[in-house]
Amino acid sequence: MDQRKEFAKNLKAILEKKGIEPKASVLEREFNLHHYGKPISSHAVARWLRGEVIPSFARIKTLASWLDVQVSELVSEDIAYKINKIEQQKEPTEHIWKMAASYQDQLLFETFLNLPQEQKKAVREVIIAMHKAYREK
Repeated sequence: MDQRKEFAKNLKAILEKKGIEPKASVLEREFNLHHYGKPISSHAVARWLRGEVIPSFARIKTLASWLDVQVSELVSEDIAYKINKIEQQKEPTEHIWKMAASYQDQLLFETFLNLPQEQKKAVREVIIAMHKAYREK
């Protein structure tokens, strides 16, 4: 079976198992709440569900995390292996902000990191809006 079709079949099965309707509009809304990065359109999600394309590694990781499944449950073992290989190559490093920030800032960052994804996204949007407004002064 084509990897794109296999991904679509797996994604639909997992969504149904989790009680999530496998519709582009539903998946788009929920995915964008859990993904940090450029939002995805319902057209792109519909292409996932039709088996026309496989999302990027980052989006596959977001899907797996959000749906609480292993990456290998969504994609072939070959693709899952590549994703895991990329993750292993990333060296864990101390966050720069831990060295540069004051104690109060560190507490704020730690609190932010412990928020649910939906709240993190809202906080990011507020900070970005404030930054843009500040730069325009």
